[in-house]
Amino acid sequence: MITVDKLIFEYPGLRALDAVSFKIAAGSITALVGPNGAGKTTLLRCMAALDQPVSGSIVIAGIDVIEQPRECHRIIGYLSDFFGLYQRLSVRQCLHYVARAQGIAEPDCAAAIADVSQRLHIQDRLEHSPAELSRGLRQRVAIAQAIIHKPPVVFLDEPASGLDPEARHELAELFISLRNQGMTLLVSSHILAELEAYCSDMLVLRQGRIVEQVAVNAPAQTQPYKLVLAAAVENLPAILQSIAGISVISCEQNRLALLQIDENISPQHQLLKALIALDLPVSEFAPVANNLQDTYLQTIRQQP
Repeated sequence: MITVDKLIFEYPGLRALDAVSFKIAAGSITALVGPNGAGKTTLLRCMAALDQPVSGSIVIAGIDVIEQPRECHRIIGYLSDFFGLYQRLSVRQCLHYVARAQGIAEPDCAAAIADVSQRLHIQDRLEHSPAELSRGLRQRVAIAQAIIHKPPVVFLDEPASGLDPEARHELAELFISLRNQGMTLLVSSHILAELEAYCSDMLVLRQGRIVEQVAVNAPAQTQPYKLVLAAAVENLPAILQSIAGISVISCEQNRLALLQIDENISPQHQLLKALIALDLPVSEFAPVANNLQDTYLQTIRQQP
């Protein structure tokens, strides 16, 4: 769905994006993460055809973003971190304006507004001015504007900023619903635990460069297992290696081990029986959670 190749963007005296290249599959929700100043917002603005890069290419759904920016605007939704709303219009008028600007026919606008306002739970605020709404409700209106034309690709820069926990949960459900409808989402956020609730992939950006792109919801059988014993057992690695289907990745103090399990040889419950049969004081034996924050921190620490 999205292909970015050798993208370079420069501010005076600063290269914000340095030969950035990656691909994003259709129907995925990708987390764009990285420290402040990494270039996340600049990348999103280039992909949304709002900033002109020095060189490189961006292709979204077969459209060359740099050569055909107007066509690109028709097929994407974009929510800026610092979004603006027309304070003198009602929420309904704001949505109607964006719907018409995105090419929705006048007779279809009412249905589009009703649908998106229900999705964002703002149907009871349509006659209010954005100036009368809280930060969280204004954020919902801005997201509604970004997706009212049901674009196949949506870019969101810090979409949950200012939302309360309940609204963030609803937002995660909305994003999953949009993905299930075939949309492809690229979401930038500093709240990794929030991204983990709905993202399928992670794109790590640092100092204007892509340092890693990984799937964050890998199948359980590809994940390592953690074994924790209530007390240390002498020669634990050798004991564990004697069990068919277990490979020891690491072992600390003869009571904490990271294991690779071949479930084609022996399922998890059979391995647990084998561990207990060896009189090992097992207190924990489970797959290591594929934590987005841990994956991100590990990626960052590996970089020079």
